[in-house]
Amino acid sequence: MYLNVLPYRYILGTRVDATNYHNATQTVVHWAQECQSRYVCAANVHMVMEAYDDVHFRRIVNSADMVTADGMPLVWTLNKTGIREATRVYGPDLMLSVCHAAEREGVPVGLYGGEPNYLKHLVEQLLAWHPRLNIVYSFAPPFRTVDYREDEKLVRQINASGARILFVGLGCPKQERWMLEHKGRVQSVMLGVGAAFDFHSGRVNQAPGWVQKLGMEWFYRFIQDPGRLWRRYFKHNPRFVVLLAMQLMGLRCYVNGKIHRLKRRF
Repeated sequence: MYLNVLPYRYILGTRVDATNYHNATQTVVHWAQECQSRYVCAANVHMVMEAYDDVHFRRIVNSADMVTADGMPLVWTLNKTGIREATRVYGPDLMLSVCHAAEREGVPVGLYGGEPNYLKHLVEQLLAWHPRLNIVYSFAPPFRTVDYREDEKLVRQINASGARILFVGLGCPKQERWMLEHKGRVQSVMLGVGAAFDFHSGRVNQAPGWVQKLGMEWFYRFIQDPGRLWRRYFKHNPRFVVLLAMQLMGLRCYVNGKIHRLKRRF
């Protein structure tokens, strides 16, 4: 069973697919074995709000081949809107699930993103967990705009490596834009897993499982790096709650990613 037979919902205009780890992993590996160029987004509240504020970015996310419910509020919304079987498919855990399947099936993988030193630690850690995983490519891009010639060279290197699954860790929304720009050029299934690079390399501590289940991972991350994250969480989270309440009450609806404000009837 692959993604196209699974239900989905638009949450504030962003499509979120009701998949699970088994189905998502199986689908990614199937695409990789078929040498297809596709991309996968792991959506949380931050991504949904970035998409709500930027129609172009919303189109990027909604054009993805798979959009998993990375954040618990999105899972609860899927459950609330009738998809009871919806479960969380968390980017960092999806990365490990895909690595496990790629090791078993002999599918070569690559890594694009992060910082050079921590990317090295990430490779070492993944091989410690999956000794037979074939990591054929890893690159930490510079923190600047890459020009056309540099980008063409990177594409050639990625494709020459033989990677069929490429984990992209550039952070939202940069990684989603990068994946769209490279779909059809990079001959891999691209997974935007963002913070997974930081967590699995040991650069950032991951929230305990019970914190994640409560939907409070954002707060755990915030107290570790308030200077960088305060604007993201205190700008987006309250607005998400209000706008989602309006959607659930029928004051707004979202059709094919388009926002429709319903007129009040007196």
